[in-house]
Amino acid sequence: MAHELLIPGQLSLSQLRRLCSGKPLPVQLDGACRKSIRASAFMVQKAADGGAAVYGVNTGFGKLANTRIAKADLAILQLKLLRSHAVGVGEPLAENIVRLILLLKAASLARGYSGVREVVVDALLDLYNHGISPVIPCQGSVGASGDLAPLAHLCLPLVGEGEVFYKRQRQSASQALNSAGLQPITLSAKEGLALINGTQVSTAMAIDALFATERVFEAAVIAGALTLDAARGSDGPFDARIHEVRGQPGQIECAAAYRALTHGSAIRKSHLEGDDRVQDPYCLRCQPQVMGACLDQMRYAAQVLAIEANAVTDNPLVFAADDALVSGGNFHAEPVALVCDALAVVIAEVGAIAERRIAMLVDTHVSGLPAFLTPDAGLNSGFMIVHVTAAALASENKSLAHPASVDSLPTSANQEDHVSMATFAARRLQPMLHNTAHIVAIELLAAAQGIEFLRPLASSTPLESLHSLIRSASPAMMQDRSLAPDMTALQKLVISGEISASLDAQLPELHALRLA
Repeated sequence: MAHELLIPGQLSLSQLRRLCSGKPLPVQLDGACRKSIRASAFMVQKAADGGAAVYGVNTGFGKLANTRIAKADLAILQLKLLRSHAVGVGEPLAENIVRLILLLKAASLARGYSGVREVVVDALLDLYNHGISPVIPCQGSVGASGDLAPLAHLCLPLVGEGEVFYKRQRQSASQALNSAGLQPITLSAKEGLALINGTQVSTAMAIDALFATERVFEAAVIAGALTLDAARGSDGPFDARIHEVRGQPGQIECAAAYRALTHGSAIRKSHLEGDDRVQDPYCLRCQPQVMGACLDQMRYAAQVLAIEANAVTDNPLVFAADDALVSGGNFHAEPVALVCDALAVVIAEVGAIAERRIAMLVDTHVSGLPAFLTPDAGLNSGFMIVHVTAAALASENKSLAHPASVDSLPTSANQEDHVSMATFAARRLQPMLHNTAHIVAIELLAAAQGIEFLRPLASSTPLESLHSLIRSASPAMMQDRSLAPDMTALQKLVISGEISASLDAQLPELHALRLA
């Protein structure tokens, strides 16, 4: 049977993309890592059998680190840790994200620095391969000491407790394990702590949002090109020489994509002469500069998240080769928080400049098109309130884009006195993405409507193909009707990546905008 090989420490961005997909293959752990897992587990057991105090092995946690735990209670200590920390609230995380969390946690533990036994890693992968997704409430983590509450919910099913989704039903973990022919495990020293320490929840949510941002970004580039033609804008600002002398890589590649999208447009040829306009508004002219800067930020985020997906982020860490257990702070999710804040700004900016292009299209004094893109303005309102919706969503995104990482509330009686807020930083990206996808959908509808008023002139071959795709979901609106269903239909095409996928074969320049 085909499977995906999981090599701890070597997860690539392209593999993470496959694992985020709707129907990934079963996963098999690379056997070469098992020797390291056994060595670190032996170290922990040796510490548990010894007399010295070792944090997380024979002590309490957080502010209770100075409390020694009797040897007879070490196993129950780890079970109580999972139970006490499973206190999340809110709606459950999406199952595809939960499945990615399972893999990231298993891959991290399997690197052999966490002191857990092979049975723990195998149990995590058993949940994944049997389609058992723990119910993880989306709220309750501050991103240090790791994603404690959500990871506790993730791992309670390993011991037969908590709730899961299995075969499309929410049920007790014990029931699902029994149905799948799996047995709960009994935790040993440090294993509960290793399971709940870590950044895997915030990292998985951020990775999922990163790939969604990529899809919305590509659709926004394409929508901007269609708007450029609908507004009879100049392609002069996309001249390669302009962008080469600045040297920003994302800007250069975005300009190439705009040139490819609009190449051969008869609409463009129609106003090469006799057009007395000197310069287009920034929302048209500066698209490569704005979108290119966003692309560069997305690439940086991808780099950081790929590193974090392979990281060991629990505490304390076991260095078997050095016969050492060392306490540190890799569970602090600041790298994830900061790139999520950067992605939030990207998502907001993509929506903001798209909203400006919609505003330009409905303004007859700027676009030269009929007022509000309707042939009988006054009797018809056309795209007037559609633009208001876009403005509302863009404004909402501005508030959501406020950096989460600059906030911190001390926890654990001030022992954990600076936290990252990475989990919220990642979680708020999805509503922002849905907002921006709606804005881009509205722009696609408005730009397609603008093209109608320029007929019989045709746009470029790829943009005419795009226009046909839009029209398959939304007929031209020459008399007022509710566009809400049309907006929803187009939003789904944007968020799913179908807008860019429809032009893939025609435009290799779009491939250069991909993260991996």
